[in-house]
Amino acid sequence: MLGAIMDDLALGPAAGGAITTVMVVCLGLLGPAAPLISTRFGLDRALLVGLLVLAVGAVLRSSDGLFGLYGGAVLVGTAIAIMNVVMPGLVKQHFPEKIGLYTGVYVSCLVAGAAGASALAVPLADAYGWRVAAGSVALLAVLAAIVWVPQAWRPVPVASTGPRPFRRLLRSRVTWFVTAFMGMQSMSFYIMLAWLPTIFQDAGLPADQAGYLLSLTNLIQIAATLWVPIIAGRARSQVPHVTAAAVLTIAGYLAVLLAPATLPWLWMIILGVGQGASIALALLIITLRAPDPTSVTALSAIAQSFGYLLAALGPFVIGLLNQLTGGWTWPLVAGLAVCVIQLAFGLVAARPVVITKEEATIR
Repeated sequence: MLGAIMDDLALGPAAGGAITTVMVVCLGLLGPAAPLISTRFGLDRALLVGLLVLAVGAVLRSSDGLFGLYGGAVLVGTAIAIMNVVMPGLVKQHFPEKIGLYTGVYVSCLVAGAAGASALAVPLADAYGWRVAAGSVALLAVLAAIVWVPQAWRPVPVASTGPRPFRRLLRSRVTWFVTAFMGMQSMSFYIMLAWLPTIFQDAGLPADQAGYLLSLTNLIQIAATLWVPIIAGRARSQVPHVTAAAVLTIAGYLAVLLAPATLPWLWMIILGVGQGASIALALLIITLRAPDPTSVTALSAIAQSFGYLLAALGPFVIGLLNQLTGGWTWPLVAGLAVCVIQLAFGLVAARPVVITKEEATIR
């Protein structure tokens, strides 16, 4: 819908691109707000706060004027940052014996929800205009909030003056290996999300087919995000799973580099399995490496905040390389380098080393 938004509000390319940039930056900068909210009100209520802020932001974003557009984008990004960070802690709190299963459930629903919203956005915009399509997300957030209210209002003790894990976590090498793995796999994903259709079109495929191929790789991720955490969560070490996910992602990148128009649907299946498994493993590892829900939430905030800020550089650098070289060879080689670095950090982050409570907390 970006073209319609830019036409309606007379925005240039930079101003149009800033709508998404604002939200991604919020994912990075505002993630640390989630542990503060959850420490004060509890994880369940922090999630409810995120849902309500998301609803308000979606409505404001679709209102008239630039203030509403960008202000709403800030609120939406803030809400997503809070909920992204809180979810691993919620899994640790409510399902400590079934972390792999419920990580798989929530991450697969996350991916499926994104795919469904993307599929419905343009038809809704064609029928009712982009403002209705953009604002309709608020209905889903309100519905989710209504469903969640009974859980959020259950009397749960809140450690408002309990240990605050940030300082010690920042000094732990495990924290930074997990953060680097999170950031590099996210960068690999955002590179393909931003540029894959353009790469296919430059290889001679029609625009609609290029879009379908991107949708295919996103749909394949749903299956990967569901079953990989279940299998990996039962294992003592996630090293084999991280290795397999990175190898599949590298194979997908290589195929797009060497033969983008030859069996592109197969390349997208391989890439989808690799990238879906990677994000699921990153979130699973965050949940497994910290000893309790409070520490998980803090580790999640650090890993996702620094990780998403790092990942935001990927699409820009790849676009710059394409502009400088006039082709996709060097940009995709750079993308392959990102995948190799992802594997290197993932091998260390996936080792069965748990940050102890003594390492994770400071009063």
